[in-house]
Amino acid sequence: MALGALPDYPWDLMAPYRQQAAAHPGGLVDLSVGSPVDATPEIVRAALAAASDAHAYPQTIGTPALRDAIVEWFARRRGVTGLDEASVLPTIGSKELVAMLPFMLGLGAGDVVVHPRAAYPTYEMGALFAGARAFPSDDPSEWPGETRLIWLNTPGNPDGRVLDLDELRAAREQARAIGAVIVSDECYAELGWDAPWDTERVPSLLDPRVTDGDFDDTLVISSLSKQSNMAGYRTAFIAGCRTSIARLTNVRKHAGLMLPAPLQAAMVAALRDDDHVEEQRGRYRARRDVLRPAVEAAGFRIDRSEGGLYLWATEGRDAWESIGRLAELGILAGPGHFYGEYHPHHVRLSLTATDERIQAAASRLSGAGS
Repeated sequence: MALGALPDYPWDLMAPYRQQAAAHPGGLVDLSVGSPVDATPEIVRAALAAASDAHAYPQTIGTPALRDAIVEWFARRRGVTGLDEASVLPTIGSKELVAMLPFMLGLGAGDVVVHPRAAYPTYEMGALFAGARAFPSDDPSEWPGETRLIWLNTPGNPDGRVLDLDELRAAREQARAIGAVIVSDECYAELGWDAPWDTERVPSLLDPRVTDGDFDDTLVISSLSKQSNMAGYRTAFIAGCRTSIARLTNVRKHAGLMLPAPLQAAMVAALRDDDHVEEQRGRYRARRDVLRPAVEAAGFRIDRSEGGLYLWATEGRDAWESIGRLAELGILAGPGHFYGEYHPHHVRLSLTATDERIQAAASRLSGAGS
């Protein structure tokens, strides 16, 4: 099946709002995208530089050191035991994997890809690339029998929703009942904020309390973009079902999809160091503590947002009206329309701005009232 026409890239619609916000006397505060602004840790940059003599082709499967580091990281940071080198695979960022996973798993016409109702649009695009049908739903009882791939996202983008163990178990049980692969996108899992996730680990779909140690048709994606400020490195990984990992590895070998060797070394350094992650988590917590009350003071209600890098907010009007109001204050946010049809009154505000810009946004919002 040939790839048909694709929709226009939605963020192009933001150009006039960006122009309006940039004209503010105090300058633009860009809270529209989740692109890190803080420095990549020195330990990561040093590892990258030390591995810069990369004259040979890298391994698609990753170096033994990298695969070991991924396995160890899952056990140490995510409470996931039972993984081994055959059940992990590095990828060139997480977006390309999300976009291509239905195709690489062999989905096509007549197949259904389930994704959250408030969703990063690439889940739907991945279904489109494969010729499958996207089905937005958060209720396992709604999932069609033709479903072959189910996406979870916890903490969610854009809404910051965290799925608890009961929700993860229910989703996985339904996936197994209908014979679907289930994948949890957990790129924000190090960033839990509201109780109980301020003190407890955000649970993983691969948690033994969910899987009982059986990873069949169960996968998790994670990334170093946010927790380690490595978005420009394009470093991510997938773990879980050995059969699925073997298939993905074979496809990626044929396609020549290899993470550059210096970046593999940088990943090892990042995965083995917890201190920089805690430091970055502290930065985001401080920014959130400044921004959230100001957004509420401006007349917005914050929904979900218990984890991740965003505030999911509404003032009860169409999102484009809210985007316009914020642009008048020199603040750029993302409209809920970009994340599916179910949240036309929400906007997404990112925590990925400098302390100074977050404070500027908070000052403008606090003075705006409702």
